Amino acid sequence: MDMKKRITVELRNRRPAEIVELVVDNSRSADGEVEGLTDALTELEFLSMVNVGLSSLAKLPSLPKLHKLELSDNNLSGSLETLSEKCPNLTYLNLSGNKIKELSNVEALQNLKSLQSLDLFNCEITSLEDYRESVFELLPQVTYLDGFDQEDNEAPDSEAEDDDEDDEDEDGSEGGEVGLSFQVNRNDQDDDDDDEFGEEEEEGQAGVQGEKRKREVDDEGEDDEDDEDD
Repeated sequence: MDMKKRITVELRNRRPAEIVELVVDNSRSADGEVEGLTDALTELEFLSMVNVGLSSLAKLPSLPKLHKLELSDNNLSGSLETLSEKCPNLTYLNLSGNKIKELSNVEALQNLKSLQSLDLFNCEITSLEDYRESVFELLPQVTYLDGFDQEDNEAPDSEAEDDDEDDEDEDGSEGGEVGLSFQVNRNDQDDDDDDEFGEEEEEGQAGVQGEKRKREVDDEGEDDEDDEDD
């Protein structure tokens, strides 16, 4: 499916201004150019164009709210200056698997002042001597290169952090611990109540049996008196 048709399908009759995320991975771009995207995508924050055969970004429309852009496995080697012009607020950019060979190819990213994370996996540039040091020096605003910072600390996974927070809310929160403690104490109280009830019941039964035995003894005494009178 070509990219333009794929975008139409993804919109699903919604207005472009309503779209926040758009994924057109593995579609086909015409002549290696971006097509089907327009300036009407004013609210777009995430765009993924993985493996669509892009060799140029010249026709990329203005996307002022775009924060995350996936462009891996394409044929890009330059034209990256378009990104700072059309997507000035990018914080994450994935260019892995493209034809980026020299530092001069990524020099245009200097104008992306908000860029925090850059991926260049499987690009020839990664084979350059002092590759990481050079990129961090060239792009001082970048915190994570290929998933790691300058101290080789791995970039946090935002989705995993969200899941951990959800798990803590459900299972590990103080409220959950109080609830469990209350449940245990409640069970103990129920057991105590059952024991007290059982003791009371046994005492009641013993009293009834004692009363019954007393009546039997009295009856036997009356019978003996009747026999003596006879």
